[in-house]
Amino acid sequence: MDIKKRIEELVNILNQANEEYYLNDNPTLTDNEYDSLLDELFKLEKEYPEFILPNSPTHTVGTKVVSKLNKITHKTPMMSLQDVFNESEIIDFFNRVDKESPNTEYICELKMDGLGVNLTYEKGVLVSAATRGDSVTGEDITHNIKTIKYIPNMLKEPVSLEIRGEIYMKKDIFNELNINRVKNGEPEFQNPRNAAAGSARQLDSAICKERKLDCYLYHVPKTECSTQSETLEYLKRIGLPINPNYKVVHNLNELLDYINYWTDHRDDLPYEIDGIVIKANNIKLQHNLGSTAKYPRWAVAYKFPAKQVITRLNDIIFTVGRTGQITPNAVLEPIKVAGSTIRRATLHNEQYVLDKDLHIGDHVYLHKAGDVIPEVVGPVLERRGNVEPFKMIKNCPICNTPLELSNSEIDYFCPNINCPARSIESLIHFVSRSALNIDGLGERIIEDFYNMGIIKNKVDILDLVNKKAELIELEGFGNKSVDNLINAINEAKKSSLERIIYALGINGIGAKTAKILALKYHTMDNLMAASLEELTSIYDIGPILAQNIFDYFNEPSNIMLINDLKAHGVNMEYIGEKIVEHDLFKDKKFVITGTISFMTRDEIKHIIETHGGRSIDSVSKNTDIVIVGDNPGSKYDKAVALGITIWDETMLKDIIDSLED
Repeated sequence: MDIKKRIEELVNILNQANEEYYLNDNPTLTDNEYDSLLDELFKLEKEYPEFILPNSPTHTVGTKVVSKLNKITHKTPMMSLQDVFNESEIIDFFNRVDKESPNTEYICELKMDGLGVNLTYEKGVLVSAATRGDSVTGEDITHNIKTIKYIPNMLKEPVSLEIRGEIYMKKDIFNELNINRVKNGEPEFQNPRNAAAGSARQLDSAICKERKLDCYLYHVPKTECSTQSETLEYLKRIGLPINPNYKVVHNLNELLDYINYWTDHRDDLPYEIDGIVIKANNIKLQHNLGSTAKYPRWAVAYKFPAKQVITRLNDIIFTVGRTGQITPNAVLEPIKVAGSTIRRATLHNEQYVLDKDLHIGDHVYLHKAGDVIPEVVGPVLERRGNVEPFKMIKNCPICNTPLELSNSEIDYFCPNINCPARSIESLIHFVSRSALNIDGLGERIIEDFYNMGIIKNKVDILDLVNKKAELIELEGFGNKSVDNLINAINEAKKSSLERIIYALGINGIGAKTAKILALKYHTMDNLMAASLEELTSIYDIGPILAQNIFDYFNEPSNIMLINDLKAHGVNMEYIGEKIVEHDLFKDKKFVITGTISFMTRDEIKHIIETHGGRSIDSVSKNTDIVIVGDNPGSKYDKAVALGITIWDETMLKDIIDSLED
């Protein structure tokens, strides 16, 4: 057998099969035939690597393990779309665009419910793939993208371009995955979107490959085509997968007909969608319409109404949060909503339950707010029978301490700082993703370790690195899992200051406020020494938050905790670019409007914030400076009317250049 010729033959057959299956929706090989030929190609390439072709499909289905997900900066920011929720808002968008360009042609595309991805090809070769991240910088998932069968390693043309799309998991793959997880004693995934996102972020691409992800591509930031529909067909022509269910429409009635059709037929698709994306089809018009600080003006995302079901409210139970807040929770007759089984839903506080007139035993309407969070809408009054009125508890459900009303006079809380429930929730918060992000310490494990006496406080979590022998004896823990946990704890100690501040669990301090404090003070010692007046003067920190921060760092037990964390090697400094205050920026509020030719909005915002300023979205009398580029829109007019200082591109560039001197 001529090995080289056979490899070429297999590559051509398999690539053609991929195109027929995915791009033309006309499969000519069964899965078994495809897998058999692919297996033959793997074996031949392993034995004769000198004959491997650059467009071999094995490049897209190989496996690779990385130590961590590195960061990739997108060449152009990955902006999100403004959501609209009803026909009136769709008409408003239609009228805004029509005012700029009458008789506009639109393109409607299905809004995939998955994980946004940015692919970069250079001279036709796939060089990187990254998640959306913060729109400027995403996580490098190239090793996992290469396991997706229909993403080619080499395009049919040697072009260089960025392409955006959505990674998703088909419903049947998702259901099969959950069946196997149940058999293996593993927790089920909540929905295909979460399963796809988690799979795409795996360090070991063998795991991602097993989960059989798919991807549709839909956007080229710097397309050379004249319309979006031509761009989609171009992507298809060079070998990339696009969703064929798009449609070009010419008036509002056609647009609404498309939306209504897919609202009724979304469940017929083999994958999940959560809405319709509506875009001006003409690319030149897109450029003319430009963008706001957050969204492009030439597109919106219509979100489907949340699916609503009826189930029974079996009970209302109370949980204790890390700050002692008492939350009533609905215990529901299990029911599937938008792809996942719902058993519980938060009822927030006493007034929320009373306002909705909920009784234990009621049949209630339930939906997922934003297709994600379970929400009890209200009772089905015509089905109310033998029910029990809601009564707010007077004592903590865990330690029986009398409850107190918070300053807001809405929420009740347990004042016992040693309440076990508060302690457990505080520990869960300490290791959570936005805090120290310690993999291997989920909520159930934290609770088990607490109840077994292995950990009682935050410092005990750090001491787990010295308890390997004890941990290995526990059910479900082996050498590898314990080593991974120890490594995760040691890595967590290196976290930047903002994560440490957030992990402490100071009342009212979220991740964003923690970052503001870290940028301002640079070290934990500086923050601890801050006066109440100084804290109150910081942007976005009012008197209540300032008092919470001040009180926390003047409590002896908290000072002792921070000293213990230091003794265990926890980093107490901000890792990143520090604020270097400059008089042109310090304590000033900036609005950016229009297109700046030499720098992205996010880059400008970064300069503002790292020199002591603040970037805001809207112009008001409290705005200090408006930075104006091409096609600035109404914000410029309002700034002129209010007499606000204007920086044009030339002035902005001169100021930035002076900062570098």
